[in-house]
Formats: sequence, structure tokens, C-alpha cells
Amino acid sequence: MNFIAWTIVACEIGFWVVILTGLITRYFFNKKRLGLFFLALTPVIDLLLIIVTATDMYNGATATQVHAIAAIYLGISVAFGKSMIQWADERFLYYIKKQGTKPQKKTGYAHARHSLKGSLQHVLAFIIGGAFLAGMIYFVADADKTEALLQMLKLWALVAAIDVAISLSYFFWPRAEKVKKST
Repeated sequence: MNFIAWTIVACEIGFWVVILTGLITRYFFNKKRLGLFFLALTPVIDLLLIIVTATDMYNGATATQVHAIAAIYLGISVAFGKSMIQWADERFLYYIKKQGTKPQKKTGYAHARHSLKGSLQHVLAFIIGGAFLAGMIYFVADADKTEALLQMLKLWALVAAIDVAISLSYFFWPRAEKVKKST
């Protein structure tokens, strides 16, 4: 595994360590502002990844899928960051602190709306990460060195389109509520 791949792994670990530190600080030590500070550090991790990836490409590296994954990671982190933190916050509060309400699995049109919201976040992630991929392709200006980036951009566009199509299908065929069996 190359340096960029290890940087992505470190950034992902760092992302969850910062979130967990923020939640522990917020709920166990009752330091709301310090907890918010830790949670607000997540974009710094993204910035580090951008700098490392762009520097590697600037220094003449031939793009690989790993460079493309860095752009995907960036787009997903920015587009889904707030909702991932909220998801972790709700579960931490319920399962660890034994407070709040149990997170419920959505069904019917509530599930369809939630799924579509996630798909639209995916489209936003694609726009952000895709812009970063397109920027690297443009600035390197060597099709041989950026072929992997272009291929990943095409694949990601297809995946995002499938995601939206699946989410839209839930409006026509909503997820049914599971019936509890009584014994």
C-alpha cells in the first residue's frame, strides 16, 4: 500500500477518533464547547488529505485508484459529515449514555424520503469529489497520468445514478413495516 492509501486510512481513523473524542467530551465530561471543538476538527482531516494528494500529483505521480479514492473520501466526508456525526451522536446518547430515544428503522414513505435525502447527499458528494477529480485531471494535463481518475469519475457517476434510481423506487414500492410475531 502506498503513502496516499495509508493517508486515507489514517484520515478515516482520525475522523472517527475525533468524533468519538468529541462525543465523550460532550457527554461524559459535560464540556459541550470542547466537544464541539473536537467535532469541528473533522474538516481539518479532509484538508490534510487534499494537501497530501494534490502534492503527490503535483510532484509527478501517475494517478491511481487510490488518488481517486482520496477525492471520493473528500466528497463523502463533506456531504455526509454532519449527518454521520448526528447518526453517531444519537446512537452514542442512546446506547452508551442510556438517554434519549432508541433510533427507529424507517418504513414506508418516511424511509423513501430518508433514502432520497441520502441519495441527494451522494450527488452532492459526487459534485464535490468530482470537482476535485476534474481539477486534478485539468491541472496535471496528461491523459496518461490521469486515466485512473477519469475512469473512477465515470464509475462514480454510474453508482450515484443507480443510488438515486433505487431511492426513487421506494416511492413506488415503499419498505413495509415488519410485523412482530407473537408467540
